[in-house]
Amino acid sequence: MNPVTDLENIYRAAVREVDPASLIQSRVKKDGRILTIQGQGAKISAELSRYKNVIVLGIGKASASMAAAMENILEDELSGGFLITKYGHGRKLRKIKIREAGHPVPDENSLEGARSLVRMAAAADEQTLIINLISGGGSSLLCLPAEGISLADKQQTTSALLACGAKIDEVNCIRKHLSLVKGGGMAKIAARARLINLILSDVIGDRIDTIASGITAPDPTTFHDALSIVRKYALEDKLPPAVKNRLVCGVEGNIPETPKAGNPVFRHAVNIILGNNTLACNAALAAARRLGYNARVLSTTLAGDASVAGCSFAKLARFIDSGKSGEAKPVVIIAGGETTVNINGKGKGGRNQEMALAFVIELHRIGTGSSNIFFLSAGTDGSDGPTDAAGAFVTPELLEKMKNIAVQAAAHLKENDAYHFFQDTGCLFKTGPTGTNVCDIQILAVI
Repeated sequence: MNPVTDLENIYRAAVREVDPASLIQSRVKKDGRILTIQGQGAKISAELSRYKNVIVLGIGKASASMAAAMENILEDELSGGFLITKYGHGRKLRKIKIREAGHPVPDENSLEGARSLVRMAAAADEQTLIINLISGGGSSLLCLPAEGISLADKQQTTSALLACGAKIDEVNCIRKHLSLVKGGGMAKIAARARLINLILSDVIGDRIDTIASGITAPDPTTFHDALSIVRKYALEDKLPPAVKNRLVCGVEGNIPETPKAGNPVFRHAVNIILGNNTLACNAALAAARRLGYNARVLSTTLAGDASVAGCSFAKLARFIDSGKSGEAKPVVIIAGGETTVNINGKGKGGRNQEMALAFVIELHRIGTGSSNIFFLSAGTDGSDGPTDAAGAFVTPELLEKMKNIAVQAAAHLKENDAYHFFQDTGCLFKTGPTGTNVCDIQILAVI
């Protein structure tokens, strides 16, 4: 038994289960000219002969892999398409054009890509079927600001939201009210066409109105909600004047709200979830059991502060190791979800690395010397925050080193600089882009 290798294999089993191309191939079938799609709790079909044009659009880190599978299924039925994905996540396609863009902060390519995608969606009429592929990261990659809001305004706002520790639904609430495409905006633009949206969820609870800021779903949030979030996190002095002015004008009723449930713009739109974090965690569970571990899933809705979660995992590890939990070793505990980081320092890292750093600090604090505790926290997309690492490992060797580097570890955590700590200790977990994105996964092993 090699726990480090086992944790990596468990992680990779989870990622394979939510491979976008495999999900498309297994859920989307074409029989003659009938296209049938089976999602979670939904099944629809479309008669392709009814449409003059069939196009594929897409946004998100997994959209290129999803689009490649759709090209193979649709074959000559496909008229063309366009998608936006993160730098390094693209691939060569036959008929669908790709624009790579900035994430997690939008850039000029996000803006230009959004304009191209919107032009294609707006030109789609009653004789057009749009297969729209949505995955995590779309909020940044598809950036078309509302009137009076510049790209620089969106960049400053996004950076402030990511740094304050706001939950993803709160971040996206504000994004929706600064955009022409988010919060149901894309459904409004493509309202004449038949719009089938195939979604890979990177949001706890699979809320369609939150995934990629709900571009094709009714928006239950309001300008009032958005302004309340700004005040909750004391962001008034960190946002551009144009952003604050738009939110205030919206609250006063001077700007139309985002489309709500019952709006006719959604009449021809359907949203189908193909995969999520639960699917990945269940695959990880099966892999752990095949490897001989007494395994269970703790949660698929892990949220809150990454450091707090890391400390909780350390306490759980020590509790299991002590024998008081009653769990028969070797044990693997799996969790999934998406935590947040309140950025106060100037370091480099992501929520998974932050969690792992807090884990090893807390494990060292509550008792050193354990040689049988292992931990991996990693993003299923292969990129943790603005770094080239998916996450980080904690091993008994690293815990042994903590006897001499505990002070440095604490300093790295204070500066939100987990990346350089794990780089220096050789514990970064790098996978490269995985082509999928269903939040994060944590794997704790006690042998």
